[in-house]
Amino acid sequence: QVQLVESGGGLVQAGGSLRLSCAASERTFSIYAMGWFRQAPGKEREFVATINWNGANAGYADSVKGRFTISRDNAKNTVFLQMNSLKPEDTAVYYCNTVSQIWRWGQGTQVTVSS
Repeated sequence: QVQLVESGGGLVQAGGSLRLSCAASERTFSIYAMGWFRQAPGKEREFVATINWNGANAGYADSVKGRFTISRDNAKNTVFLQMNSLKPEDTAVYYCNTVSQIWRWGQGTQVTVSS
């Protein structure tokens, strides 16, 4: 069973930055396109960003485009999310998974943006 461990969340003021990390226990991590997702209270989990297997291509939800950057380090089985210019509406629990969401979800990391 693959384990996903997200970290790096916290409380930040609007306009601030955070860098999230997600480590996967899967040895074949490097062959998978990965994604970040988030779930705000009372809302469905939504897509945030995706990156292909070698990091050459990335895609973003319109709501975060230009503010968030996804990257990966295949040698460390880790995917990152650099979040800049944070807004209160970015408040959510953030998760990573393959783009197809085939692995069991981790515990996520809480991001809270105060106004």
